[in-house]
Amino acid sequence: MRLSTCILPVFDAAETRTRWREAEQLGFTSAYTYDHQSWRMFRDKPWYDALLTLSLGASVTTGLRLGTLVTTPNFRHPVTLAKDLITLDAISDGRITLGLGAGTASFDADVLGDPPLTPRRRQDRLEEFTRDLDQLLTNDAVSFAGEWYTAVEARTIPGCVQRPRIPFAIAGGGPRGMRLAAELGQAWVCDLSIFDAGDDVPAELLNQLERLGNTLRDAGRAPESLERILLVGLDAPAFSHDVDALIGAAGEYAAAGFTEIVIHAPIHDVGLGTRPSVYAQADRIAREIAEL
Repeated sequence: MRLSTCILPVFDAAETRTRWREAEQLGFTSAYTYDHQSWRMFRDKPWYDALLTLSLGASVTTGLRLGTLVTTPNFRHPVTLAKDLITLDAISDGRITLGLGAGTASFDADVLGDPPLTPRRRQDRLEEFTRDLDQLLTNDAVSFAGEWYTAVEARTIPGCVQRPRIPFAIAGGGPRGMRLAAELGQAWVCDLSIFDAGDDVPAELLNQLERLGNTLRDAGRAPESLERILLVGLDAPAFSHDVDALIGAAGEYAAAGFTEIVIHAPIHDVGLGTRPSVYAQADRIAREIAEL
């Protein structure tokens, strides 16, 4: 089990540099950020672009992996996103992971004035978006004309530092999301905050993990070929209030099949995220859960 963190893009440039340096110094494997135009309680507060935040994070670290949890098609286009990702992968010397999800009916979905979509249609769009990105990131020039996106000789030279492309971490608890992860993903993402999680792994999540394994087998992949990333909530006492409790919870989720756990960096002015006293012991936590 690996330990990673999620740093929301709410800090000014100086504090952002400090937070990402700290994440590397504390021994986290990866540091992720949310990719939204704005988000919930921060809608009327500072909220910066995810990809530019990752660029700044990459500039002050050397070994820390960086990524989004998650990017959606709500306001991104595969052609422009592919160019951004290739640039980020170059700046970071091959340390970028792209989290992908269908998005929800939220500010991100409304900000460009697009008509609302049902969950089924959002999944339709995500599948096309992800397949287009895969083509863009693995070929020098791509053209396509789909239901949602069009490209005419889109150039993506020199391609990614990571070959054949940057890893995709795909979120989706339903059958179609799991099939997409099996088709194109290097990891599957679970947002624990959507479950009623107590001290034990929720039964519904255990069922999802079983279905994911079956989906991978049906696709001709070994179940262990797909990483499983657990993103815990901003306010998750079992993971954020006590070091020993976090280590114990990580053991439960490792036994269920997760390979990486992501805790939130503290956000002091709103009192959310991992308690600073726990976050500061990330190196110890990472060492103890590494054998799980």
